Amino acid sequence: MGLPAWLQNDGAWIAIGISVLFVLAGVVMHRVFLNILKQPPGEIPLPGGPPNESRPHE
Repeated sequence: MGLPAWLQNDGAWIAIGISVLFVLAGVVMHRVFLNILKQPPGEIPLPGGPPNESRPHE
């Protein structure tokens, strides 16, 4: 009893490996985004507030 025909070439294993890599990257990104969203909000500058003086002017 061997492998199915669609698993007997190298291209299928490459495609499976890349698919697993993308799924793992998605899981990691999901965890990072959730951790960022669970943090308390920081100080958000208002659009009509004073300009940032730390940036140099041309």
